[in-house]
Amino acid sequence: MRKLVALLLALSMILSMASIALAETEEPIVVTVFRGDPGDQPDSDNKIYKMIEEEFGIKFEIEFLAGDLDETLGTKLANEEYPDLFDGGNSAETLINAGALIDLMPYITEEGTPNLYNHIKDLLPQLVNENGELFIIPNYGIHYNAQIQMACNGPAFFIQKQVLAWDNYPQIKTLDQYFDLIERFIAANPTDENGAAYEGFAILCEDWRHFCLINPVQHLMGRPNDGEVLINVNSGNYETETFIDKPYAKPYYKKLNEAYKKGLINPDTFVMTYDQYIAKLSSGTVLGMFDQTWDFGTATAALETAGMYKNTYIALPLVYDESYGFGVIEEHYLNGAVPNKDRGFGISTSCEDPERMIALFEALLSDEWQKILQWGIEGEDYYVENGRMLMTAEQYNVRSDATWKKANQALAIWESAPKKQGTMDDGNAWAPADQDENYFALMSDYDKEFLTAYGYKKPADFFNAPIELAPYGEAWQIDKAPIQDDYDDYLLIQDQWLPKIIMSADDAEFDANWDAFVAEITPSAQIYTEFMQAEVLKLVELATK
Repeated sequence: MRKLVALLLALSMILSMASIALAETEEPIVVTVFRGDPGDQPDSDNKIYKMIEEEFGIKFEIEFLAGDLDETLGTKLANEEYPDLFDGGNSAETLINAGALIDLMPYITEEGTPNLYNHIKDLLPQLVNENGELFIIPNYGIHYNAQIQMACNGPAFFIQKQVLAWDNYPQIKTLDQYFDLIERFIAANPTDENGAAYEGFAILCEDWRHFCLINPVQHLMGRPNDGEVLINVNSGNYETETFIDKPYAKPYYKKLNEAYKKGLINPDTFVMTYDQYIAKLSSGTVLGMFDQTWDFGTATAALETAGMYKNTYIALPLVYDESYGFGVIEEHYLNGAVPNKDRGFGISTSCEDPERMIALFEALLSDEWQKILQWGIEGEDYYVENGRMLMTAEQYNVRSDATWKKANQALAIWESAPKKQGTMDDGNAWAPADQDENYFALMSDYDKEFLTAYGYKKPADFFNAPIELAPYGEAWQIDKAPIQDDYDDYLLIQDQWLPKIIMSADDAEFDANWDAFVAEITPSAQIYTEFMQAEVLKLVELATK
C-alpha cells in the first residue's frame, strides 16, 4: 500500500495543474452544496461568505439535511442529482460505493497544492482505499504540532451540571452512581422552576444516530469508540467481537429497564426525531443521555445563549463497577487523534470544475484563511497581544449565539472542509476554545465555579488522559460495504429489539426478550465479527509495515 501511495503521488506531480489558479481570474460561479446534517442557512450578508465571494468568485447554494439521511441520499443517487460539494454525513460510504464522488488524488500535488498535500501526506496509507483512491479529505482529526484535549468531544455519558452541583459535586465514576444520582435529583426536584417535568435519561434512536442506543457497552468495558465491536488491543492478536450480544451487554440494558420502570426514561424517546431530541435538550428538561458532544452542539449553544448554564452538560467516563463481575475496569474514553476518515466534503462527478473546488480547499487551508474561518477578523472578533490571539469576554461569549453565527461564521463550509487543529507554529491554538487564555478565563461564571468546585480547569479533567491510538485507528471507520446486507440486518435487529427490551414489564419478560434478541442477532453478529476481525488485522499489518 505504501508503494502504491508513493507511486500515485509521483504520478500526480507529473499531471498539469495549470487550471488550478486563483479564482479572482475566473468567472464568478455558484457552487451547490449538500450537508448530511441539519443546519441553519447563513444570512445573505454573512461577512465570511462575502469575503470568499470577493476573493474567489464563489457563492454557495447550501442544502441541509431534512429528514432521514439514507433515504435522502438514496433519492439523490437514484435521480443522479449531485451537488458540486457532497457531504454524505455518516453514510458517505454510500456515495463512494455508488461512484458519485471523484478521486481526489490526481488533483493533489506537492507543487500544485502544497497545503492539501502536506495536510494528508503522512496519513495517506490509512486514508486511501486499496486502489490508492481518496474521495474525501477528513474534515476533522488532523492535528498540527500538538493535540489539545480541553474537553471530551466524542462519546460519553452526559449529565446536567446542576445535578452534580445539587449533590455537592460528587465524583461519578460508575453506571450505578450515575442513575442513582439522577433518580435522587428527580425525587427532590420533579420539575424545573417553570413547572416543566424533568426527564431522567433520553436515548436518541433515529437513523445512524442510533449509536446513542447501541454503543455504550464498549465504553462501560473500558474502551474508546470502535463502533459496534470490542477489540482486545493488549493481546497482540487484536481479537475482535461484537459486544451487543454478549453477557457483559445485558447489565446495561437491565439498568435502562430499571430506569424505565421508575419513570426516568420516557417511552417517546425511542421514536424521537433528531430535531425533537435537540428541542428537548435545548429546553433544559433532560438531565442525562449517552451521546457524542458534537451531536448536540446546537442544543448546547441554545442553552448558553439563553443563559441556562446550569442546564448544560458535562461528560462523564462511566464504567461498570466490580459488583458486575467484570473485574476492575479502567476507563479509556479518550483516544489519540483520529482522522475522520471518509467524512466531510467530496467533489461529485457532476461538478463541472473540480480543479476550482480543489483550488478553493487549498486556499482555505492556508494559515490566513484558517485564522479567518476559525477566529474571525482581527480587531473585530479577536485581538493580538504579545503574539497571543485573545478575545474579550463579549467576543468569546457571542460565538455561542445562533443568530451571530449565521452572520459571522461560514460554518456550513468550514465544518465539512479540511481544517487545521492543534496549534499554529507560533504556539497559538487553531481553535479559539483551545487557547489557554480563552478557555477558562472567558467561560461563564457558572462554569468557572462548577469546574473550580472539582479543582479542575477544563472538562477533560474528568477523564483519564488520551491513550495511544491503536494501529487500526478506530474500527467504526471500516467500510462495511462487502457485507452490507448482513450489517444492515445486524443494526436493524438492534433497533427493533433494544427498545422493546428496555420497556420490558418485569424481570421475566426482560430475560425472555433478551434471549430472543441474542438468538436472532447471532447469525449476523457472527458474520460481522469475522469480517471486522479480518479488516482490523489488515489495517494493523498496513500500519506496521
